[in-house]
Amino acid sequence: MICMATINMGDLKQRFQERQYKLTPQRQIVLQAFVDNPGKHLSAEDVHNIVRKQSAEIGLATVYRTLELLSDMDVLQKMDFGDGRSRYEINEDSSEHHHHHLICLSCGTVKEFEDDLLETLETVIARKSNFKIVDHQVKFYGYCDKCQSSRED
Repeated sequence: MICMATINMGDLKQRFQERQYKLTPQRQIVLQAFVDNPGKHLSAEDVHNIVRKQSAEIGLATVYRTLELLSDMDVLQKMDFGDGRSRYEINEDSSEHHHHHLICLSCGTVKEFEDDLLETLETVIARKSNFKIVDHQVKFYGYCDKCQSSRED
């Protein structure tokens, strides 16, 4: 069985059963790719390259369908960083807000930025607009250390 610290397998199996789906071995292998690559924002192609090493018979279409299903079930969070590819990460129920992302315009690297500096701004906006904010996402675009160095050469 797969050891998933951030995914409760019993809860996940129950959610699959409620939707009349099965937690197949292929779906478990796709989930394992995220568990084995914590903090990474994986595209379908990234996941496919990872799972092919373990199970060569899993096709890219199966990976796409599984990622969409897991995203619909809120197991994975689907994100768009403007590069034409959806990326996914484990949806952490424990965090009140999602972390922010630093996206390199040169190599496409995505890093997480954990500080939630917008709480005060959220409070002001909510109060002034009488709008209950439940979440936000922030993306910063620029150049990572490696790409900055190569641009200076």
